Amino acid sequence: MRLLTHNMLSSNIKGVMNGFPLRLEVEKSVSKEVEFNSDFLRNMFPKIEWKALVDAARSMGYAELPEEAPESSMLESEEFLMKFHHALLELHLEEGALICPETGRRFPVNKGIPNMLLHEDEV
Repeated sequence: MRLLTHNMLSSNIKGVMNGFPLRLEVEKSVSKEVEFNSDFLRNMFPKIEWKALVDAARSMGYAELPEEAPESSMLESEEFLMKFHHALLELHLEEGALICPETGRRFPVNKGIPNMLLHEDEV
C-alpha cells in the first residue's frame, strides 16, 4: 500500500469522529521504483495532508521530508519533488496494520492490501 493511499484512508467505524490519520504499524515495507512525474506531484500536493504523510513516512524509516508543509515555491525544486515522489509513491507497506486513532482498532495489511472491512457491530 502506497502512502498516497494511506493519506486518503480513514476509519469509518460507527461513532468515530476522529478516524484520520490512521497510524501505521509496520512489519514489512518495501521500496518499488515508480516513474517520476513532476506534473502529477504538483497536482497532488494540495490534496495531501502533510503531517499524516510525514508521520507515515517516518514510521517506515524515511525521514527526508520536512516537518512543516513546504511553501508552494518548493514545487519547483527537483530535489524536493524527488523526496516527495519517493515518500508518496515508492514506499509501500507490505505487511502490518492501520490503527484507528480514536478506537485503537487494527486494520490488517497483507501483501500490500489493507482490509478495512468492519465487524457487524461497527457498522
